[in-house]
Amino acid sequence: MTETARVVAQRWLAAEPDEDIRDELSELLAGDDATLDARFGDRLMFGTAGLRAAIGAGPLRMNRLVVRQAAAGLARYLLDTVPGAAERGVLIGFDARRKSDVFALDTARVMAAAGLRSFLLPRPLPTPVLAWGITEVGAAAGVMVTASHNPPSDNGYKVYLGTGAQIVAPVDVEIADRIAHVDACDVALADPDVPEIVRFGDEVIEAYLDRVRTVRLHPDVRPVSVAYTPMHGVGGAVLVEAFERAGLGAPLLVDAQFEPDPTFPSVSFPNPEEPGAMDLVVDLAERSGAQLALANDPDADRLGAAIPLASGGWRLLRGDEIGALLADHILDATDGDDRLVVTTLVSSSLLAKMAAAAGVHHVETFTGFKWIAREVLGRPEQRFVFGYEQALGYLVTTQPLDKDGITAAVLMAEVAAVTAAEGLTLEDRLDQIAVRFGRHVTAERSIAMQPADAARAVQALRERPPSDLGGVAVDSVMDFAEANLLRITLAGGIRVQVRPSGTEPKVKLYGEAVDADPTPSLNALADLL
Repeated sequence: MTETARVVAQRWLAAEPDEDIRDELSELLAGDDATLDARFGDRLMFGTAGLRAAIGAGPLRMNRLVVRQAAAGLARYLLDTVPGAAERGVLIGFDARRKSDVFALDTARVMAAAGLRSFLLPRPLPTPVLAWGITEVGAAAGVMVTASHNPPSDNGYKVYLGTGAQIVAPVDVEIADRIAHVDACDVALADPDVPEIVRFGDEVIEAYLDRVRTVRLHPDVRPVSVAYTPMHGVGGAVLVEAFERAGLGAPLLVDAQFEPDPTFPSVSFPNPEEPGAMDLVVDLAERSGAQLALANDPDADRLGAAIPLASGGWRLLRGDEIGALLADHILDATDGDDRLVVTTLVSSSLLAKMAAAAGVHHVETFTGFKWIAREVLGRPEQRFVFGYEQALGYLVTTQPLDKDGITAAVLMAEVAAVTAAEGLTLEDRLDQIAVRFGRHVTAERSIAMQPADAARAVQALRERPPSDLGGVAVDSVMDFAEANLLRITLAGGIRVQVRPSGTEPKVKLYGEAVDADPTPSLNALADLL
């Protein structure tokens, strides 16, 4: 710990506008050097996921100084590279997490001081509304203040460009370079009431909701009963209105989880993928006789689902199973050999088989929805109809070019309705898909590791790949270097993949087998790591 670092911390204390963060920083300054250095020895790195961290004091946490610094770097990037950026401006949205509203307003004030217009959405709203609105208003970029499905202590800062797609390399590096040249303690701020800061009413939300109803492919089919939870996030009111406008009626609601609450009191980890996270909505569905249970994550860009079983009880669907149901529905209801479906490297290989059978274009791209958007934008001669990633992200329309848990929920409810009209269940529909293409069984594991350790572990595997896993011979190893992912194919067609997480301190492992269980091979890979 150097004296200079302590001086920096004292400068941050003098500049910090929030009393709670000042109190925390005062305690850090009163403590030992090692503790203080842990906060001021580095800074959050801006990447393709933007920024995301726990709220707290210092450059390694989310706070108003970090947000102002990021906004100033983004403003400079837009002015340097995007024609007409000053007038086109930046659309800014926020969720209901702690400090999201002030982070959003500070972003607008920084943009205005830099000479850019900004457009503030009126209240906490889902990420898809922000992403959709960027192209609707013709903005040069968009900022969404959200930590998505991260723990309650976190917040984040997600950046979109004028296409409505999240940033990808090298844009992230170019923005990060400009952020690095901004003094977080000395960022110019405009007055909140300057004309350059435009406060929207409900016009963007209304336009989004009018568009949502157009995603239905069989609008005349009688709806079925659906139970729903926004999981204490911001999706509830928008989804309920979307269902009404789409002719699906009102879903049954988990009242205890309907209103936004940044503490997420009834879930330990607000992610529909997590064990137990959907317990309340499944219980409601079972008690009420619903035919489908749905859940959005806190910013409503992801969709979880559960279905009743003929044998009794309910089962959570894996992300790939939801993807298969949606793909089956969309490919059956559309036509044309110019159609395009896109998925990611770690998602099931089933979509490729479904696309081949339907005679449509299929692309497999890197992990993260920003890469799906890039593929869509890069193929204007093809007609995009569906894209998904196994981590509960689905895009069932052409706008926004990002995952959208609201439109996906509308179409998933229609899938259930069409299936019921045919005298079948969603379990039956999955069985039919398995008969045609084989039952694709997927599994996932994660191993907690700090980012540097995770990168080293994957690199070691890259340099010395195994000859077998759990006694099953390795047939091939493919290295997707740009995605930092290794794909190992075993005898019998079992596929296991590994990559460091881009947003969490862990290594992620993915397994898939057809009419077999990939779990033993996945466990063997975990043991090797």
